[in-house]
Amino acid sequence: MKKSKLFLALGLTLVLSLVLVACGGGNDSSSDKKGSGDGKASGEQVLNLSESALIPSADSSKADDQVGLNVINQTNEGLYALDKDGIPAIAGAAEEPKISDDKTVYTFKLRDDAKWSNGDPVTASDYVFAWQRAVNPDTAATYSYLFSAIKNGDDIVAGKKKPEELGIKAVDDKTLEVTLSKPAAYINSLFAFPTFFPLNEKFVKEKGEKYAQNSDNILYNGPFVLKDWTGTNKKWTYVKNDNYWDKDAVKLKQINVQVVQDPGTNLNLYNTGKIDRALLSAEYSAQNKDNKDYVVVNDSSTFYIKFNQERKGEKTPLANKNIRKAIALAIDKESYANTVLQNGSKPANNLVPPEFTFDPGNKEDYVKESGPHLEYNKEEAQKAWKQGLKELGVNKLTLEFTSDDTENAKKSSEFIQNQLETNLDGLSVKLKNVPFKVRLQNDQNQDYDFSMSGWGPDYQDPSTFLDLFQTGGAQNRMSYSNPAYDKILKDASVTYAADAQKRWDEMVKAEQILLTDDVAISPLYHRSNAYLQKSYIKDLQKNPFGPDYTYKNTYLTK
Repeated sequence: MKKSKLFLALGLTLVLSLVLVACGGGNDSSSDKKGSGDGKASGEQVLNLSESALIPSADSSKADDQVGLNVINQTNEGLYALDKDGIPAIAGAAEEPKISDDKTVYTFKLRDDAKWSNGDPVTASDYVFAWQRAVNPDTAATYSYLFSAIKNGDDIVAGKKKPEELGIKAVDDKTLEVTLSKPAAYINSLFAFPTFFPLNEKFVKEKGEKYAQNSDNILYNGPFVLKDWTGTNKKWTYVKNDNYWDKDAVKLKQINVQVVQDPGTNLNLYNTGKIDRALLSAEYSAQNKDNKDYVVVNDSSTFYIKFNQERKGEKTPLANKNIRKAIALAIDKESYANTVLQNGSKPANNLVPPEFTFDPGNKEDYVKESGPHLEYNKEEAQKAWKQGLKELGVNKLTLEFTSDDTENAKKSSEFIQNQLETNLDGLSVKLKNVPFKVRLQNDQNQDYDFSMSGWGPDYQDPSTFLDLFQTGGAQNRMSYSNPAYDKILKDASVTYAADAQKRWDEMVKAEQILLTDDVAISPLYHRSNAYLQKSYIKDLQKNPFGPDYTYKNTYLTK
């Protein structure tokens, strides 16, 4: 959040439980199972949906959560977009680029009829402004690290060079030249990610600090425009954008969204026809499995526990590896998935999710090549716990576990609390359940002991997960550092950038260091979500990475 990444949450079948800080996606299909139609819309084209959290930010430079990135994905458009198969394809905002022989220079011709919602043309300068704004340290964009793929991106983010030195240039109003720092196999995925979307410089500067604080202070160049969002309210609307270059392909007239955190309320709204799709909590998922509207959507997201090793300038007990290892091994993840989540989610012994990315040579799944890590083992957990306490010179510990404040998130927290206090003698776990926005701020301030977090991929490559925990990384925020881990990722990114197999082999080594050797985090589950969904919803596109959904081609057959 995928994407954002900024992201981090706990939810899933916990449904409205939490929200990814990043972006997420489905891996079993790019559209929901019941979503395929013949293209013939009928009836009123108004879709009613619910969300599990408020919009923290609708600024494409700063948004780093699931909700915000989904909003931006419906209302704006970049050089590329994900197609129905989850492949980054030219979005229509530009023609297929000319690529230099060394695969480092991309030249795009922009559409002449691409416009902003106020009628201004979308120009190459809009991309230059947006990208330079995102890498400017003053913007503090969480996703600025993604610009490492663009020439000078890393140095600009580090304050060593000026934003104007980024490898992007407006040759003329409709010609955009992008220079990469090195060949990047996943560059098309980045071109489809919201942080890389254009911004109207004149409008942004005119609005100043008010920019993106509500729906009236944003310009849109995508299929829909955002309406009725005050910046803090629990309802908003997407309305078809009459200035969108491909408006004839957009069949939905309007999408109404309301924030609903209580699973029972969400289900009641569905059953009374107030919403057309309802995310189900564990309890309601179990109760509705025989419902004809029941559908399970697999996801490329991984949820895990983050261990904060330094809080408010002082080391925490979680700076001790044995304490982290004990906690990681003491949670029965199979039981957690089966009794708490109950929605098809699978226990996770890897950070990179299964069926997401594959060896370029033998096509083997990354998860299989990496092997399992930190599997539940009560005896080993207790052994590590005793050793950790001894090393700290104490016989008991009190730690704070942070999660969201929804009812289902609380149930999940209570399960983890019970597992840890039962299996680790002398551990007291205090639960801190707070609103998503507060939890996100606590994470950004590194003001927590350990917390439930989640990540949905920003692009289709192991590095979208592995890079989170590099030393000093924007998503690290837990004071983890290992030079050996950093070297592997640097070699994969730089030394072997043009050697796909060698690059892959290096990345396979990374999970061993991050999880087994260092226990920097503890994977819990790979997410699936259970829904009730009206059969008249067609072509609801579920994305395998980046923003969860694309509504451009969705239509209704009422």
